[in-house]
Amino acid sequence: MSRAFVRESDGDEDEELEPSLKLPSGTRNYITPAGHARLKDELEHLVKRERPHVVEVVAWAASNGDRSENGDYIYGKRRLREIDRRIRFLTKRLDIAEVVDPLRQGDNDQVFFGARVLIADSDGSENTYTIVGVDEANASLGRISWISPLARALIKAREGDVVRFQSPVGVREIEILEVVYEAIE
Repeated sequence: MSRAFVRESDGDEDEELEPSLKLPSGTRNYITPAGHARLKDELEHLVKRERPHVVEVVAWAASNGDRSENGDYIYGKRRLREIDRRIRFLTKRLDIAEVVDPLRQGDNDQVFFGARVLIADSDGSENTYTIVGVDEANASLGRISWISPLARALIKAREGDVVRFQSPVGVREIEILEVVYEAIE
């Protein structure tokens, strides 16, 4: 049968990821200790609690007989596939994770992974960003991935430097006002 009619996976699960979660080839998966702990906790929760519960529900639903119109069975199997996909993803990410503790930078005015950076835009508005791993990025908390255009422009710059970078609205200039290394919760 032609592959056009069959949904098969080539084993490349990065295809299913949103672009912001894909790592550039040949790069490491840098992550903070808190981010690493969150991923491990999620993996443990899925493996030890959620998956066994869903397997129990699916087994019960299967024992009821006709599976073709059994909602518990159909949706349970679907949820089981989602859980298994997430477990594979988390396992792969944790296997390649390289934990970098921001506190090891000490008193440094140069921007590296884990830095909290206070910047001023050309119009005078100030923003604070923390450079974190791909799996920890959260714009609402001011956490940007180390592979984002802004973070790449900031890395290796120092307090007082003016940095230019390409943003979605065009080329922007920002000034680095402060660089702090602290534990990330």
